[in-house]
Amino acid sequence: MALYLIGDLQGCDGALAQLLAKIDFSPSRDTLFFLGDLVNRGPDSAGVLRRLMAFGDAAQCLLGNHDMHLLAAAEGVRKPGRLDTLQGVLNAPDREAMLLWVRHQRLAILQNDCLMVHAGVLPAWTATETIALAAEVERVLQSNDLPAFLHEMYGNQPAAWNAQLGGHTRLRVIVNALTRLRYCTAEGVMEFETPAVGQAPAGLMPWFDAPHRQTVNVTVAFGHWSTLGWLPDRPNLLSLDSGCVWGGKLSALRLGATVSDRELIQVQCAQSQAPGKD
Repeated sequence: MALYLIGDLQGCDGALAQLLAKIDFSPSRDTLFFLGDLVNRGPDSAGVLRRLMAFGDAAQCLLGNHDMHLLAAAEGVRKPGRLDTLQGVLNAPDREAMLLWVRHQRLAILQNDCLMVHAGVLPAWTATETIALAAEVERVLQSNDLPAFLHEMYGNQPAAWNAQLGGHTRLRVIVNALTRLRYCTAEGVMEFETPAVGQAPAGLMPWFDAPHRQTVNVTVAFGHWSTLGWLPDRPNLLSLDSGCVWGGKLSALRLGATVSDRELIQVQCAQSQAPGKD
């Protein structure tokens, strides 16, 4: 049995099919962990969702910012933007089945001593706390409160975690950290305006470089940062968004018993959409 971590798909079902063939994936034998942004910007988001749904428990999926955007668009909270390619899901005859499946996916997974998120983890959170906080959002996604939360989900404030936060404000901070975070201050104040390329402005740093990060001794796998690239010198940080939808590659990392047992497998994506805000 093999376990694979797979980076951002963003609707690139053709690349996913190539990658699964390359790793000789068998749903009866192997388990795939997808790190979020399953849909949007690519050509076949519905194809991706149908494929993953058919794999059952062999596909364990996280939700990213684009997946949350799909739910918001389906509820009429936000209209799809110019670069969005969500209509294949929203207009599909099996739309409701796909949306229900999305609502039952995770925002964080802890498996084989690896913490998996789409974007980042706030420095104050331990791995155990991250899973518990993600579960708070997951319960809302599966509840009748989902439409009300989606209307309150968008926004950058509060920018910092406070355990005393409650209601939809608390959930917004959790979602922002797990699905959108790249940069923060040393104190863990999130910042979402800095482009994902080049160096961070003074006072900001990648979330994983924040001092006193409680998950520093935990292996963290994440996507969301296509310009970051693979980090070969940092074995506890598994950065797996390799920009498939922008004409880059789709990456899978086979987890082994040790760091030296890991294997990075990639396929080139034929998608040629010009880079945009992800």
